[in-house]
Amino acid sequence: MPKLLIVDDETDIREFAKHFFQKRGIAAITASGGQEALDLISLDNPDLILLDVRMGDMTGVDVLRKLRDLGNTTKVIMVTGVEDPVIIKQVQELGVCGYVHKPLALDELERVVMGELGK
Repeated sequence: MPKLLIVDDETDIREFAKHFFQKRGIAAITASGGQEALDLISLDNPDLILLDVRMGDMTGVDVLRKLRDLGNTTKVIMVTGVEDPVIIKQVQELGVCGYVHKPLALDELERVVMGELGK
């Protein structure tokens, strides 16, 4: 069963996405911020990370940069509410595999995540 880590500081989004993917046969775990995500990644080794760009303790870009600095090549899909060309360039250079826009459209979310998980 593929494992998905959902990282978002908004509880409603985290829990909704978790249940949405669990119903589709994906083991979904959640983190409310960057440091919690980094701790979970080292413990649980997810197949894919759905990572919010803007969070309280650490940005998604910071989390992604730290992962790559540690040699972690886990696939990452960024979740963003704003199309910022600077951020897009940064995460592309760090090897992000996709984007999902807020507010979340379920068909887009499902298509991008399931595509990356090979389902």
